[in-house]
Amino acid sequence: MTSSFFGGAPDADGLPRRESLEPGGGGVGQLQQPRLGARPEPLDAALSPVRAAMADLRLRVPGVRGSVLAGVDGLLVTYDLGAYDAGGGTEPHDAAALAATTFGLGRQVALVLGQSPFRDATMRNDGGYFTVYAVDGSTLLAVLGSDGLNVARLHLEARPTCQQLAALL
Repeated sequence: MTSSFFGGAPDADGLPRRESLEPGGGGVGQLQQPRLGARPEPLDAALSPVRAAMADLRLRVPGVRGSVLAGVDGLLVTYDLGAYDAGGGTEPHDAAALAATTFGLGRQVALVLGQSPFRDATMRNDGGYFTVYAVDGSTLLAVLGSDGLNVARLHLEARPTCQQLAALL
């Protein structure tokens, strides 16, 4: 029995697909190698207002390098990394996974301490900041900031942006 999974070429989504070992296409073959280091293409026009809201946050708050919109499962929805992305800075898929990890930790802290659901979490390193905001019950906004970022200003600007993103999604 043959299915499209064994068709040989990657699907439109770019996922690796198995190639058939048999000329008739009936056997299971080897996975094709995915294109490593490839940046995801912008999704579709429906996400254009979402990306615009993310870009607006980057432009309004000095020190914001970019942002990533992700599901709580760690899958990338879209991103705006601006000029930071041009230098090959952060892989958007990695930032999405880190956002979900941060969310998971924050959710556990809230559960153990008997506090309200996760709202946001900020991590600071020598090179800058990584802040994750809950947009809604299934979506996260991760913001990457430089070392000189004013975190208080980021919180003031990002919360309305999260409300705007929730309305757009």
